[in-house]
Amino acid sequence: MEKTVLLMGAPNVGKSALFNRLTGLNVRVANYTGTTVDYASGVIRLGDEHVNLIDVPGTYSLCATCEAEEVAVEMVCGKSGDSCSRKPSPACCGKQEAAVSMGTGQPELIVYVLDAGNFEGGLYLLLQLLELKIPMLVALNRGDLALEKGYIVDIKALTDTLGIPVIPTIALSGKGVAELKTRIFDLLNSRTGAAVNERKNVSATWDNVEMLTEKVLRKTGAGNNSSRDKWDRRLTNPWPGLLLAVLILILVFAGIVGIGMGLRQFILLPLFRGLIFPPLIDFISWLIPAGTIQDIFIGEYGFLIKGLEWPFTLVLPYVLSFYFILSLVEDSGYMPRLAILLDGLFKRLGLPGTSIIPFMLGYGCGIPAIMATRALGSQKERLMVTILICLAVPCISQTGAFISLLAARSVAVMIALFVLSWLVMIVAGLFLNRYLEGSRAETLLEIPDLLLPRIDVVAKKLWLRLKLYVTDGALPMIAAVAGASVLYETGLMAAFGRAISPLVTLWLRLPEEAAAPLILGILRRELSVLPLLDLELTTLQLFTGAVVGLFYVPCIAIVATVAREFKVAFAVAILLLTTFIAFFFGGLIARLDIFF
Repeated sequence: MEKTVLLMGAPNVGKSALFNRLTGLNVRVANYTGTTVDYASGVIRLGDEHVNLIDVPGTYSLCATCEAEEVAVEMVCGKSGDSCSRKPSPACCGKQEAAVSMGTGQPELIVYVLDAGNFEGGLYLLLQLLELKIPMLVALNRGDLALEKGYIVDIKALTDTLGIPVIPTIALSGKGVAELKTRIFDLLNSRTGAAVNERKNVSATWDNVEMLTEKVLRKTGAGNNSSRDKWDRRLTNPWPGLLLAVLILILVFAGIVGIGMGLRQFILLPLFRGLIFPPLIDFISWLIPAGTIQDIFIGEYGFLIKGLEWPFTLVLPYVLSFYFILSLVEDSGYMPRLAILLDGLFKRLGLPGTSIIPFMLGYGCGIPAIMATRALGSQKERLMVTILICLAVPCISQTGAFISLLAARSVAVMIALFVLSWLVMIVAGLFLNRYLEGSRAETLLEIPDLLLPRIDVVAKKLWLRLKLYVTDGALPMIAAVAGASVLYETGLMAAFGRAISPLVTLWLRLPEEAAAPLILGILRRELSVLPLLDLELTTLQLFTGAVVGLFYVPCIAIVATVAREFKVAFAVAILLLTTFIAFFFGGLIARLDIFF
């Protein structure tokens, strides 16, 4: 039977980086049974031996306060609370009892990741886990940051006090990972039970946390005035933090657009149009006689042409540039600092500053963005952020489509589109905050250390996200284009266009052919925009079509995610709301020629 090891720790301790080091890229992500919480699992290999490693959602204690922490408690406590040597105290939230009773069995070993740079913050959970009498070892991570702050952790004193192995690691560089892997297998193969029997009796109290901190921390006399600390103060204080935030966000946007346009214009378009499409067209023309079947493959909506061109030359460049920039921002630790700066502004909308994280994720993909709202403090906040993401936050595929559609014609019009989306989000946020029932929770946020992103780590993230885009983005888009090609060549799309032509031609003032993207947009959001590239439209018509595409219905995958996270009725309401707003604003934009 395969042995299971849990990797546990508080949020922002380098747990995921250590998980990736131990497992490589052999990672699976799944929902925990009966919940909407995702967790990652992978395999650690040492010679012919291997064990299953589970990256447990981060938690600060065994007193769960949210669904993710409930899952962490259930994973470690087993099938019932009886397997835990320590019962939840009355001070714990009421969800704790239910979570403990849902588990499915105890792990063979717990690897606890303790952040040496924030030593005291992770001790309480460590002491709680020690009381469970499950074999454990500690990975003392980020010792380099602790040294920079002016102290070191006495590993021998910590080991002697707790009676469990302590392995120093630096996950980003891989230091100590090989030793950690060896000790994991040694403990799993040990028949003496020393990891439990030699454990010292240190109960989980804050007095013991303070005692342990005083006993094992050693001052070095340095720290507190490093360049990292200086930049930390600059980025989190209103001045010059807000100015720096504006500059950073401008650089982020410029980097995404600039890198994406460069990849598209100088690499991908010449590759596909010059080397791939000509022989492909010649081959299909030779293989299939001229007619409807041939047109389905290489005609106006031919899925062998548009099905490759749209996802891989118009969208992929911006997917790569977005996730490259996002990985740099994430790994640097800047996003939580941006959340602090924006907290005061977001409070006016009834949202915490931490909601900037799902919003930024939404510009990549709406699905992880909506799932990230689980970390928000109240149901009202979750509903508000979800509505705003579905309404006016374009995913990176759609953003790439907008840039392809508008940037060549007018950069100012492209910028105006994004400004309009932000204005609509502000107005909608104010409205929702006033009329949506519920309360706003206080903002509680742990700030990780500032770090220089490592190119190898960023490259791994980019590779994983590229594979995810191909499977979850490009392949469904190719299938949608194939379906559209059949509808177009059989005349069904034209029939639909005639049916809604009054709405498209009279209200939106677009040609009848622009009705086709409205069908495709239901399947893939960016497909409500990309077909407009092949129509002879004025700049105002392009802007009108882009506005409709911006506010138009979320794609099927997002709707399914909203229904799963909340209720089907809520997902249907979002469909109706976004459709109305898309056509309402589209019609208003179409009439701007009255004023100009």
